[in-house]
Amino acid sequence: MKKIIMALSLSGALFGGSAAWAEEATSSAPKQTVVAASDATTTAASATTATPALAPAATTPAPAPAAKPKLDTGDTAWILISTALVLLMTIPGLALFYGGMVRKKNVLGTMAHSFMAAVIVSIVWVVIGYTLAFDTGNAFIGGFSKTMLAGINTDTLQGTIPEILFVIFQMTFAIITVAIISGSVAERMKFGAFVAFITIWVIAVYAPITHWVWGGGWLGTDGALDFAGGTVVHINSGVAGLVAAYLLGKRIGLGKESMAPHNLVLTVIGASMLWVGWFGFNGGSALGANGAAGYAVLTTQVAAAAAAISWLFVEKMIRGKGSVLGVASGAVAGLVVITPAAGYVTVSGALIMGLIGGVVCFWGTTGLKRLLKVDDSLDAFGLHAVGGIVGAILTGVFASSFIMGSKAPTDIAHQVWVQVEGVLATIAYSGILTFVILKVIDVVIGLRASNDDERMGLDLSQHGERIE
Repeated sequence: MKKIIMALSLSGALFGGSAAWAEEATSSAPKQTVVAASDATTTAASATTATPALAPAATTPAPAPAAKPKLDTGDTAWILISTALVLLMTIPGLALFYGGMVRKKNVLGTMAHSFMAAVIVSIVWVVIGYTLAFDTGNAFIGGFSKTMLAGINTDTLQGTIPEILFVIFQMTFAIITVAIISGSVAERMKFGAFVAFITIWVIAVYAPITHWVWGGGWLGTDGALDFAGGTVVHINSGVAGLVAAYLLGKRIGLGKESMAPHNLVLTVIGASMLWVGWFGFNGGSALGANGAAGYAVLTTQVAAAAAAISWLFVEKMIRGKGSVLGVASGAVAGLVVITPAAGYVTVSGALIMGLIGGVVCFWGTTGLKRLLKVDDSLDAFGLHAVGGIVGAILTGVFASSFIMGSKAPTDIAHQVWVQVEGVLATIAYSGILTFVILKVIDVVIGLRASNDDERMGLDLSQHGERIE
């Protein structure tokens, strides 16, 4: 808990402090080397003095040199494929999934959000995002030595794959994270405000939280388990979406006019592409073509199917019918829930997590949504934040030594607390920083389209186009 408070209190000083701390850490390393060398010399001298003159010198075999990292072409090929699959999740997967659920007058504007996420984040990531997330810095944020990917060439490795491939693989995660947020603000946010928001947000929010979990930061050091982004991607984006939805307010006519999806065929196609792309999302997070990747793909499939079934069952019990939108949403819920656990749990664990996730996310998009009195247009919070929270906590429960071996947690209660700590830290940091960023943008250029523009539809008012 102290680390959570510290992370929040230092959020305004992260960027200024990281360079100094990184420099301090670098300068201390040679001192340790000098001391070690002098100790070794002293020890050797003592040993020489203590040895009788006529005794034969003891010969100690030289230690074998450490094996150098070696490129694995199979691993590289799999991550190349996974990168394409994850990008496919956003364009066109998420664009279609969201685009089909809005009214016809807003479909182009909604799909443009996902497309622009790919455009903006691609540039921001290579300039500053990657170094803040994965460069050596401190417990809260990375350093600046990899700005514009400095020092990364074709021979630089990250494990058994080229680091430059790791850069773009992680880029696709950042892209879909900011694209998910657009589901909470659909049909009423100004296009320019959205572009400004995601540009700042990926630097100030996404990169630091990624560093906490995957870049050598405090959550990873504490032992938090997040195989493919339950915390980094889903809780992070869902909470940001909720804050944005509150600040923007409800759509004009909500509860009085029909807000029915204009084309569920697009939504089902989008959901299907998300499902397939998730194999790269979770399977690729093994960073190799191996059994861990295969198991992650299988648990992903099982959890998605289980959540679709449980969602349909609950919907049938409450509403009398199981909808096509319901089964698609249920599958996405299962995919979200299994994300942090895909490489840590058994098939039975994935099945249980999927069944639980479908029910809880159904409640998140219905009962909880009404309780919060928020217009989360396309349920980014109800699916991604709620599903991510459930998945993160259940990862601590179902993480299995059968899959993880000696790396599996031995104390379930402690591991669950570490998972909860990560959830709370992400909610607090993402929520507060998102609020600040949106408030600043609102003051400078405004967040919400005018009433006339909203009634006209964002396709025409923001882009000068429409679907006939």
